[in-house]
Amino acid sequence: MSAQPNVPVKRVTAPEIRSRKGGEPIVALTSYTVQSAAIADPLVDLLLVGDSVGMVVHGLESTVPVTLDLMIAHGKAVMRGASRALVVVDMPFGSYEESPAVAFRNATRIMKETGCGAIKLEGGAHMAETIRGLVERGIPVMAHVGLTPQSVNTLGGFKAQGRTRAEWAALEADARAVAEAGAFCVVLEAMAEQLARRITAAVSIPTIGIGASSACDGQILVMEDMLGIPARVPKFVKTYARIGDVMRDAIAAYASDVRQRTFPGPGNTYTVRD
Repeated sequence: MSAQPNVPVKRVTAPEIRSRKGGEPIVALTSYTVQSAAIADPLVDLLLVGDSVGMVVHGLESTVPVTLDLMIAHGKAVMRGASRALVVVDMPFGSYEESPAVAFRNATRIMKETGCGAIKLEGGAHMAETIRGLVERGIPVMAHVGLTPQSVNTLGGFKAQGRTRAEWAALEADARAVAEAGAFCVVLEAMAEQLARRITAAVSIPTIGIGASSACDGQILVMEDMLGIPARVPKFVKTYARIGDVMRDAIAAYASDVRQRTFPGPGNTYTVRD
């Protein structure tokens, strides 16, 4: 029997995600490292190199201080670990708001240096012109409305949006605007289920929820949150494992072995050959 040639894995594309509107739910997670990307890659449709890396990995108080260089570094790492999922890289605060021209320059740099398949930016109707300009110039855009963490200083904290019906019209208008501008999907963050359901029905592109209920066309979570690595996770997150506890137990066992001089174990030492 002759050996079968290796068949290249086909990577998910932005148009394929766009075509999932109303179909099979889209599975997405954040990823910041080679290892996490390699583990998640066969199981998800989309990996987001989120600017949440600043808080999750680097201990920042918000995403605001995250730089373009930091996003590119983590984007490169995730692309090295993933071969199938669509990799999307967040544009950090200050890298796109000034003008469509600035946004294009920085988005182009992200895509060239990381090899990712799309970028993500925050904002609704006021970012529609920028989204349209990027898409027309060949850069797929994932939009983000609702709670937009880069606006934490104007929002007054990480607060759920659309808690009153008076807020609904503006948020729905934001989602419609980014869809009409050409975004291939839109993240809905921290909003009431009724509003998320309403927006999902109103726009022609998939909605991907994070704290926005199962009414959306897909879901995304911060990987570390759903793995139970931080001590405290958002209340909307279902914790699928307690990896933080496992890590603490393993480190405690290792520390005990070292202190009792029982490390390394049998078979882990080398002898001198004459």
